[in-house]
Amino acid sequence: MNSFESYTQSLAGRDVTVIGAGVSNSPLIRMLFSAGAHVTVRDRNSDLPREEWDDLGVELRLGENYLDHVEGDIVFRTPGMRPDHPALVLARAGGSRVTSEMEEFFALCPCPIFGVTGSDGKTTTTSLIAEILANGGHKVHLGGNIGTPLLTRAGVMSEQDACVVELSSFQLMDMTRSPDVAVITNISPNHLDWHCDMDEYIAAKRRLLDFQSAEDLAILNGDKPMTATLSGRGRTKYFGRHTVRNGMIDGLVPISDIRLPGWYNVENVMAAMTAVRGTVSDKAILETVRTFAGVEHRNQWVATVGGVNYYNNSIGSSPARTVATLHAHVGRVLLIAGGRDKKVPFDEMARLLPDHAKVLLLIGEAASQIEAAARGVPRCPPIVRCESLDEAVVQAHKLAIPGDTVLLSPACTAYDQYNNFEERGRHFVELVRALRRFEGKD
Repeated sequence: MNSFESYTQSLAGRDVTVIGAGVSNSPLIRMLFSAGAHVTVRDRNSDLPREEWDDLGVELRLGENYLDHVEGDIVFRTPGMRPDHPALVLARAGGSRVTSEMEEFFALCPCPIFGVTGSDGKTTTTSLIAEILANGGHKVHLGGNIGTPLLTRAGVMSEQDACVVELSSFQLMDMTRSPDVAVITNISPNHLDWHCDMDEYIAAKRRLLDFQSAEDLAILNGDKPMTATLSGRGRTKYFGRHTVRNGMIDGLVPISDIRLPGWYNVENVMAAMTAVRGTVSDKAILETVRTFAGVEHRNQWVATVGGVNYYNNSIGSSPARTVATLHAHVGRVLLIAGGRDKKVPFDEMARLLPDHAKVLLLIGEAASQIEAAARGVPRCPPIVRCESLDEAVVQAHKLAIPGDTVLLSPACTAYDQYNNFEERGRHFVELVRALRRFEGKD
């Protein structure tokens, strides 16, 4: 009997609470039910379709009071809920073991885990590591913030497989295990609307390294102050400009062969190849880097309409992400920005606008904050306030001339108007494609 089988058998007859009934938790809920647990699902959304869960005998606690009297032998915390939430504090005091899907998976995973975190670039780096490992002959399981939930798949994994996991600071904050290979792409101010302060945010990222053994490997950005001072508990390797000679990274990958635009993507490639080098052949690394075209919503080229290029960087939900993306584009762009802020200043981004933005089109709750920061710098570009993304795309289309670039990189979250950055990005793509149809391009 393997560890996963023992684990699922131990769930029989146990009272288990799952907080959050979203798509990512559905496989977990079904697994718990199949194992014979008595499952209670708690969710703020009172309009969840009950039929799906009633058929399984799952108890539902929905609506505004969904966190009243949280209890159970085991309580699964949803990543967006702080570990020190009063409901969880009371649950622990009552004897509940509060955990998470990722914490349980780390305890049960039979194969090496490559874990990736960072303020920027973690999805691209995670995806690139997974593709290199797959092209190198490994069976790869991709999950965490990207892909599908992993705990429910632990039973079909073998020791010869590889698992690649993207981890947010929300997930890491109370983790007590670390991956075999831990990658931190960079750390810059982010999610300060959720974390108490920057120190807490850094500490959460640092937990990716805190529980490594002497045999484990840490991959860190040597060019960024907040990561260059960190080190793992085992082996530590730093990637950065010091590894580049004659346009080659580590004597293997020519920078000119990287299809992804911008130095920040060069750093993502550096992180990925450093994490896997020695695990797969150099040929697998080189061939994957040469063909890897990027991930949706991450400075994604959408279309050229009337000689104007449209790029979707909806993942740019912090000023630092937008700064990096502006640097990736040649010339001045028509920048669409705004949304709900993360309590991170827009000052650094504003200083770049005169040299990197031809027009600034602002939407959402943070429009006034961004405008105030932009008008505080000399040579502020023209600012157009828009009621919605729809209006911003229409205005950009009117203002742009052939050769221009329109870039959606909001520097804010999407939560004021959308459920997530993916929904915002898809809407932008739809709007641009509608322009193409209007121009008769499709």
